[in-house]
Amino acid sequence: MSSDPLLQPLQIKNLRLKNRILVTAHEPGYAEDGLPKDRYRAYHVARAKGGAGLTMTIGSAAVGLDSPPSAGGVQAYRDEITGWMRKLADECHEHGTAVMIQLTHHGRRTRWDKGDWLPTVSASHEREISHRGAPKLAEDWDIRRIVQDYADAAERMKEAGLDGVEFIATGHLLDQFWSPRSNMLDGAYGGSLDNRLRLTFEVLSEARKRVGEDFLLGIRYAGDENAADGIDPAEGLEISHRLKDSGLVDFLNVTRGHIDDDAGLTDMIPVQGMRNAPHLDLAGEIRAATRFPVFHAAKIPDLATARHAISAGKVDMVGMTRAHFTDPDIVRKVIAGRENDIRPCVGANYCLDRRFQGADALCIHNPSTGRELFMPHAIQPALVPRRVVIVGAGPAGMEAARVAAERGHEVIVHEAAKDAGGQIRLTAQSIRRREMISIIEWRMSECARRGVRFHFNSLADAGTVTAENPDVVIIATGGLPHQVPLRSGEEFTVTAWDILAGDAQPGRSVLVFDNAGDHAGLQAAEVIAATGARVEIVTPDRSFAPEVMAMNLTPYMRSLQTLDAHFTVTWRLKSVIRKGNGLLAELGSDYGEVTRFREVDQVVVNNGTVPLDDLYFELRPFSSNLGEVDIAALTAMAPQTVTSNPEGGFQLFRIGDAVSSRNTHAAIYDALRLTRGL
Repeated sequence: MSSDPLLQPLQIKNLRLKNRILVTAHEPGYAEDGLPKDRYRAYHVARAKGGAGLTMTIGSAAVGLDSPPSAGGVQAYRDEITGWMRKLADECHEHGTAVMIQLTHHGRRTRWDKGDWLPTVSASHEREISHRGAPKLAEDWDIRRIVQDYADAAERMKEAGLDGVEFIATGHLLDQFWSPRSNMLDGAYGGSLDNRLRLTFEVLSEARKRVGEDFLLGIRYAGDENAADGIDPAEGLEISHRLKDSGLVDFLNVTRGHIDDDAGLTDMIPVQGMRNAPHLDLAGEIRAATRFPVFHAAKIPDLATARHAISAGKVDMVGMTRAHFTDPDIVRKVIAGRENDIRPCVGANYCLDRRFQGADALCIHNPSTGRELFMPHAIQPALVPRRVVIVGAGPAGMEAARVAAERGHEVIVHEAAKDAGGQIRLTAQSIRRREMISIIEWRMSECARRGVRFHFNSLADAGTVTAENPDVVIIATGGLPHQVPLRSGEEFTVTAWDILAGDAQPGRSVLVFDNAGDHAGLQAAEVIAATGARVEIVTPDRSFAPEVMAMNLTPYMRSLQTLDAHFTVTWRLKSVIRKGNGLLAELGSDYGEVTRFREVDQVVVNNGTVPLDDLYFELRPFSSNLGEVDIAALTAMAPQTVTSNPEGGFQLFRIGDAVSSRNTHAAIYDALRLTRGL
């Protein structure tokens, strides 16, 4: 048996977990018609194949009609779910991975205008900030119905062959009854801790009657809400003891914080730039006090931290959920002695931020995640090796080099800069976003193992490329800052890139016009404001930085709101003129003929990129396809067979921002599906 703490088995009742690594419950939004069909199953089976000891599969599966899940969420109140969950569980069990599901009633953590348009219910009329839905006060008949809904759903999961069920309290209906912050009830369900816990124990009791003693039941909850008027550590510990002593649960899944607003959610599930494993000690204190099985997850992205969590006795099962979202084969690689090959989670939180905007979860640098049905994680070798020349070593170029080399092609990369990275190297200069550079470093390591040849400080032209005698040329030169079209005064502006790269020094009174809404605008504003300057961030959008999304926005706001930074929405930069020693910026609106002016000494613009595509157009006449892409073949990851110029010497393609201004995920996805078809 291995001496690795993570590879030790764990016995809970009659369930033997083969190792201590857990994929905690989360909702990637892959449900179809409210059910976990093939896409959902393929996603979890990939993590079972990768060796996880337990996958909790679905997060926040709804037990009642008046608890509608978010888009792509699962409806556990339907009998049809049983067959789909049986298929999922059976396939995961084939790989020795235990399977559970997380059940919930959302209470006020949803909206009345979803699903069947039923009013939400909770322990008060106060709306949840994040979902903005004002609930009705739960009546006795609501409570009786909800208890039965929980038990019905648990019974369905036992029938489906799962190994257990986790009920989530944190932020959901059970916790809304627990917490003094949200329970305004009188009588049997309000006031004292006994009363606030009553609903939970009624749910657990009824569920246990239905599923029997051998089927595992657990609960995920906040042992400390980290809020002045909420459950404190002392009350959290008392709740933990009561759960254990009830004999109704078999494990505790401990979290810390509250999730009813963006800031609280981000503290509970930290993003890049925030401390790793911030709540591990709390989980350890509860485990030590209760001497009961404890699960835990919260930004544990690396194996060293995970091993410490187990070897130090902090927890019994350690969750590496976003890490498995990035690389489903973590355990398999550990067993094989290939830890250095693990694709690192960089904490970008593209996955969760997309979910909280109602989209499906995607990994910023593993496009196969969530696409397992048609884009498996394994890369197949090419039938015929070819010579592939790539120009540009940003995320798109590096992914193209990695995949082409893994398929057995000879790969040569030319990069104008002295290092790989492109825009990622620029964004990673921010301390908060420095983890992003691992996207490049991991690919450099993978390329080195596969013999990719790099030429840095190589400003490639057509002669450079054709001298390599390529079969395929991929242009991944990225983009240049896109200047905002103004009536006049473009020459008086600098770009967000200029600020981030240090090519322009921050002014003292600065207007940042953000027409792209991505990280660069806020990063530039933060750099400027940190010097003590006054900064106004202006956007024509009705909200600022929409591409940054909620959880990534939290650290920016915590920084900028302590500085002299101000936000103005729905106004557009029209022109800039000289005025004395400063500048006069004219603002207009898309909503009407109105004008405002700002006197500043610097105007910074963030407008995305335009393709750096001169080399592509220079090479087009010499290519066999004249740069043309068969879109159907691309999306099917099939070979590109366009031959519009039979005299051409090579196939020519461009990817990433060399095509159009998009994001890191899009650039890597471009590269992956193109090179899988070469």
